[in-house]
Amino acid sequence: MEQIALPLKAGTGPSRIVVGTGNAHVAEALAAPASWPFRTAVLTGTPRSGKSLFARWFAESGAGESLDDAHLLDEDAVFHRWNRAQESGTALLIVGGEPPWDITLPDLRSRLGGSLQLDIGLPDDEMAKGLLLSLAEERGLPLPADAADYLIPRASRSQADLERLVATIDRLSLERKAPPTQGIWRAALEAVHGPEEPRLL
Repeated sequence: MEQIALPLKAGTGPSRIVVGTGNAHVAEALAAPASWPFRTAVLTGTPRSGKSLFARWFAESGAGESLDDAHLLDEDAVFHRWNRAQESGTALLIVGGEPPWDITLPDLRSRLGGSLQLDIGLPDDEMAKGLLLSLAEERGLPLPADAADYLIPRASRSQADLERLVATIDRLSLERKAPPTQGIWRAALEAVHGPEEPRLL
């Protein structure tokens, strides 16, 4: 597991991408855009899985251009953007939502269907621990390493749920004016998942 630093200003969002089993193939592919079919890649994944972070990193690296939230845009506009990239020989990373992406415009569907398909999967336990600790560090939340050992087996591995879990621990710690110890970890788990811990059932 590793982390990719993003060239972002403080306070503009997460400054690192935690790379592990769920997304290592994406990081590797974005480092070699010359090998993409039509020099185009389509990136999909669940909400909060890091698609936009990868798009920002790719564009800031100078390797090519990125089009975020393309599934929310007019399909003709996405098709024209693809054509411009082809004309200029620029690598283009197109970010969609959760797969499958239902494209109705035949020309766009055929072009993107022939492009490199990348999907961000759920993290394994090691990556989830790294993500949880990274999210806490971004918030200035002092979580010891054993917090991840306690929380990850009891939490959903969804990136969005891990983000909510860290935010809840932070909120409860502030409300109780107490450091985030096991009592707060458990309360946060119950607030996010209910009394049943999804991974221990």
